Amino acid sequence: MSRFAPRDTAPRPERALLVGVDLGAGSAWPLAESLAELGRLAETDGAEVVSTLTQRLDRPVPRTFIGSGKARELVDAVRSLAIDVVIFDDELTPSQQTNLERIVGEPTKIIDRTALILDIFGNHATTREGRIQVQVAQLEYLLPRLRGMWSHLVGEQTRGGIGSRFGQGESQLEVDRRLVRKRISTLKGELATLDVRRETQSKARWESGIYRVALAGYTNAGKSTLLNSLTDSDVYAKDELFATLDPTTRSLVLEGGRRISLTDTVGFIQKLPTTLVESFKSTLAEVRMADLVLVVVDSSDAHADRELAAVLEILSQIGAGDVRRLVVYNKSDLPGAHGAEAGQAQDAVMVSARTGEGLQELLFRISRAAADDDVTMALLIPYDKGSLVRLVHERCQVIRESYGDGGLQVSAKVPRRLAKGLEPYAKGDED
Repeated sequence: MSRFAPRDTAPRPERALLVGVDLGAGSAWPLAESLAELGRLAETDGAEVVSTLTQRLDRPVPRTFIGSGKARELVDAVRSLAIDVVIFDDELTPSQQTNLERIVGEPTKIIDRTALILDIFGNHATTREGRIQVQVAQLEYLLPRLRGMWSHLVGEQTRGGIGSRFGQGESQLEVDRRLVRKRISTLKGELATLDVRRETQSKARWESGIYRVALAGYTNAGKSTLLNSLTDSDVYAKDELFATLDPTTRSLVLEGGRRISLTDTVGFIQKLPTTLVESFKSTLAEVRMADLVLVVVDSSDAHADRELAAVLEILSQIGAGDVRRLVVYNKSDLPGAHGAEAGQAQDAVMVSARTGEGLQELLFRISRAAADDDVTMALLIPYDKGSLVRLVHERCQVIRESYGDGGLQVSAKVPRRLAKGLEPYAKGDED
């Protein structure tokens, strides 16, 4: 064999072992389903799921989350299967993570669902705002876990002797904490600046009378594909969890010529880390400030009901619970598709963003919702007000129009936000 034979230099995926605890009635999702989703998250992050480990407990064990016997079983599995990373399905406390790391030993990593999702978000965020939001969430997750990183130095304080109360580890720990807090404060300041810009843009859209529709839903429900189908766009869409994180807005012209905006937002998931929800509130403001939220559900998923419930709960958490919404069951072309016909949502639409099935019905429902808050006005717009004519054609539903001596005579359904600005040109409201 030649000593110059080529070697495979492709990176080897990390071998992962998943750990879940069945808390009985305390769990919103069955353990098997939750672990299956955790496995998909691990694969999205580039890991290879080798095995799973489960335990039934009334409550997590304070020291190690799992029982001592199960911890020994975990060590055996890590060694026999050459595990690189152990992923817990629930969030570990800093002390639980530290204790498990000591039990399992290096170089195997111990992480939880929150850390895994944060890592995926870190890999997928592309815009400046998205990257800052992820950094804030990661640092806030890291802050209470810094102590474990300096345990070898903190331990020097327990030896006694002169100067022991000023141990090197504690000093380094406090320095790091200050640095992390300062970095978080700096990043939040940058986010505040971006928030002001976003609010200014949003206010401009509000005053322009554009009807705003936001897409929200469980990750991988097909929101980006639906946006592409409705607006003939090419937004990145892939069959994986959290394929896109940053909000994308596209323009859509409804039948009758009315122009609306359609915004795709970050996907949701069960047990979504609180730090992420907080960090992404500025992005999710697009949902809060929408006139209509399309809640997109994967109708081919056996857990569509639970996923819909998780989305509605998060919408409530971010202050969008009262925004008008329409449930859209997507992927109706796939085997096992179900949803609206089963009565799971009283006012739902079945569509297939991939084939186009049901999209006309969806557009009709959007048009009807947009028209509900309109007022009918008769307008006389002078010919030298070309910008107003364009505004009426793009933002309103024109019923009829004719050219007269004094200008363009228009009867139109006008968004209530625009009505006040058009009052000087009103000939008198029509019913």
